[in-house]
Amino acid sequence: MTTVQAIEQAVQQLPAADLAAFRRWFFQFDEAGWDAQMQADADADKLDDLADTALADYASGKVTEL
Repeated sequence: MTTVQAIEQAVQQLPAADLAAFRRWFFQFDEAGWDAQMQADADADKLDDLADTALADYASGKVTEL
């Protein structure tokens, strides 16, 4: 059995309250990883082209205000 399979089995056996707590924890854990990746990409200037394109589209009227 792999570690992932063992985790899946353990999660399936959690009581409702523990499952809710696990969901909250995992959401925060996953969100922190996403935030770290976005920050790393921003620090490496990987988002500059996207931002430049968005600003150019806005300046040329190619966008719709929400």
